[in-house]
Amino acid sequence: MSTGERPRRRTRATTGARTAGRTILVALLVSLAARPAAAHQFSSRFDAPIPLELLYGGAAAAVAATALLLAAVNETPTLRRRLVAVPRGVARAAAASARAAFFLAFVGVLVAGLAGPRAAAENFATLFTWSIWLKGVGLVAVVAGSPWRTLSPWRTLYDALCRLEGREIRLRSYPSGLGHWPALAWFVVLVGVAENLTQVPQLPAATAVVVAVYALVTLGGALLFGREWFERGDVFEALYDLLGRTAPLSATPRDGEWAIELRAPWRDCSAPLSTRTLTAFVVAMVYTVTFDGFAESPLYQSLYFGVREAFDVGPSVSVVLYEAGLFGFLLAYLLVVVAVDRLTRIARDRSGAEAGASRAGADAKADGGDGSDAASPPASAALAFGGTLLPIAAGYEVAHNYGFVATYLGRLPTLAGFDAADPLWWLSIPAFWISQVLFIVAGHVVAVVAADAVVRRNLTARPSGDGDERSSSAHWTPSGDAARRRAPPKRWALLAHAPLVALMVGYTALSLWVVSLPVAG
Repeated sequence: MSTGERPRRRTRATTGARTAGRTILVALLVSLAARPAAAHQFSSRFDAPIPLELLYGGAAAAVAATALLLAAVNETPTLRRRLVAVPRGVARAAAASARAAFFLAFVGVLVAGLAGPRAAAENFATLFTWSIWLKGVGLVAVVAGSPWRTLSPWRTLYDALCRLEGREIRLRSYPSGLGHWPALAWFVVLVGVAENLTQVPQLPAATAVVVAVYALVTLGGALLFGREWFERGDVFEALYDLLGRTAPLSATPRDGEWAIELRAPWRDCSAPLSTRTLTAFVVAMVYTVTFDGFAESPLYQSLYFGVREAFDVGPSVSVVLYEAGLFGFLLAYLLVVVAVDRLTRIARDRSGAEAGASRAGADAKADGGDGSDAASPPASAALAFGGTLLPIAAGYEVAHNYGFVATYLGRLPTLAGFDAADPLWWLSIPAFWISQVLFIVAGHVVAVVAADAVVRRNLTARPSGDGDERSSSAHWTPSGDAARRRAPPKRWALLAHAPLVALMVGYTALSLWVVSLPVAG
């Protein structure tokens, strides 16, 4: 054991204690406002659950696709094709228009929520905030990458203040140990609890107050820590950036124009995440979008009222149920990460991928180590595999929410006195069911490809990094030419991949089961 390892362990223990304390604090705060409620307050013809035969067919397709991919793919396929080029001036004008329009919508939410009609169906604040803003922008991110850095009203306000000041405003540096904790806490409070478990989405004034408070806190954080606060403290920026990793379309500035390209959706999902809290954020995304659908079902209502009666507790038990499920998802992910980490080490040993072990050991000693880092820390594995779950979250996000967003878009004209529209008038209910299954299974397939890329990369690598909360390099890195020359046999890749595949099949099957549940009236 190296001399510097013991203090590092104390640091990790301290970080774990702080993490537990913050989680308890968030739980206590959000429990005070919890009430049972369905987030999707307006019904539509798409609320009918998918038939069981489609559920079983989708689960079978997920398993079959996984088996075929793992058996047939020798290396991760890549795809990058240019579709169209947009002049940079046109792109800038479009971005400026979009930013101005969204800022006006933000102001409209505040005004309408506080001074508009009290009925949720007649108020712009409730119609826009929880569907077109929260869910709709997420769908755009899944398709074409996150637009939030352009749309963000808090960035608009901050940039205006910086122009007035003549420089970037920042009173101090962002704490390195804080990671993405602010964004994760806000995700649990706003998306996990406020949207799914309270009456806030049905109350225009409450919606406006929530948006105003969040805007003030986020702007204050930016004035204190600078633009880095948006990246790590803004829940919308973190959420949409993560969903944008799965986008099959991308826009890249090149030679005075923006190139719109088609790319492999697993490309960015196989890259390591930057902090452990961002990994927890990804797991929370997968869990919360599933819980969102489950919370609308009669089964959840029966569970909720059953627990209340059994323990004689109040409505805040809904938060306990939400957090218990979140803890279960996090625990399952951590157990799988540990299993994959150990199997990867076994596979490297058995396959001879570490043929240059003596050279790697010499390199490690030259770097000040003692060669004992052959066992990668679980934190490194968690960062490496965290992004591979994003396609599952994105697939279910689209399957669960695109009909909901379209319904709310169709209701916006009623605010101006026009009739409601149905943007999906052409889509039959059976076709909608099939599309839900296809989106979920497609997300699973992309996730398997991304995970396979990570496993293959790690089988010919050695771990590095110190597990620091802020470090983006705490993941496996190449161990030398000898390791790269000897690719491990496919059977060892399958072995190392097995626990993660099992987890992904479980998540996918659970998502399919949730969309098969009826919606509570």
